[in-house]
Parts: sequence; C-alpha cells; structure tokens
Amino acid sequence: MFKKFTPSTDIAGQTPPKSSVQRSIRAAVLQQWKIGPETLEEIWPKKESLIHVKCREHISIYSVQSVPLFFQHFDGPFYPTLRLLHRYPSILPKVGVDRGAIRFLLAGAPMMCPGLTSAGGYLPPSEEALPKGTAVAVHAEGKEHAVGIGITELSTEDMRKLNKDVAVEIVTYLGDDLWALQNL
Repeated sequence: MFKKFTPSTDIAGQTPPKSSVQRSIRAAVLQQWKIGPETLEEIWPKKESLIHVKCREHISIYSVQSVPLFFQHFDGPFYPTLRLLHRYPSILPKVGVDRGAIRFLLAGAPMMCPGLTSAGGYLPPSEEALPKGTAVAVHAEGKEHAVGIGITELSTEDMRKLNKDVAVEIVTYLGDDLWALQNL
C-alpha cells in the first residue's frame, strides 16, 4: 500500500473531521484493537484534534499533532502505524515468520503459510485462533518489535492445516514510505 508513497504528490488534502465522526472513529478503534479507553486516551487525547489526510488510492491517514497514528483503506479496518505499534505492542494480535521470510517481508511480499508454521514461525495457540480478515502484527524470528502489519487471508487453524498459499497480506512494513513519514 505504501511502497511508492510520496507526500508531495499522493496527499490530496488535510481536514479535521467533525466531532461526531471522531467519536465513531474512536468507537471503531476500540472495537478493532485490543486496547482499553485509557490506552486510546494516551495515544489520542480527547482534547487533541484529529486530522484526516486524504491520499491517493482511497487511503486515509489520521494524525494528531502532525504525527500519523493510524490509517485506513476505503472503509476497511483501522491499522496502526508501525511506530505506534512499537510503542504499544499489544494493540494487534501477533504472528511470527522465520528467518527465511524476513527479506521477503521487508520487500512487502505477502507472507506464506510455511513461513509462519515452520520452527522459527509463530501462530497463536488453537484456543486463541484468529479468523480470516484479522489485522495482525507480523514479527520476525529473533526481533523484538513488529516488522510489518498485515491482514490474515486464512484463519490460523487453516494456516496450520493447509500449510501453503498466502497466509498474511502485508499492508505496511518496516522501511516503506509510511515508515519514512514521521510528520505530515
């Protein structure tokens, strides 16, 4: 999504959303992410104005004090930026890839099932299985912080059973143009 993102050409405009829209965004974020209202208040204080940055290809970036916090494609789920995910690592459920998949992940390629089910990979236990379409933090073997954010293309149980095909479609990753964008 952010492989070739240039703020000077890809940003169409910036507007503050109405307070009713901001309340609905808060409610959606609380529902989609594994955080409480206190954590959201730390991330985005109620007194701070949210700025909606409209970009090409129906991407919306939301920022507070010119710092991008989360983004959305069309009317899909809200994804935190990697910088926000590094500050609050428990926002999204975690999956992990083995060492062999790291170079592909850092190029923005989708993560395949064998990279997640191998000895160096990680999937949540069966009792915490994730359904298809869940936003996840993608960690790399031997690394402390997430190196990407993606959306599951299969449930975690199907990933274990099939062990082939695309498991996680990468939305943003370490080193892409959204990572480079520290202020808007």
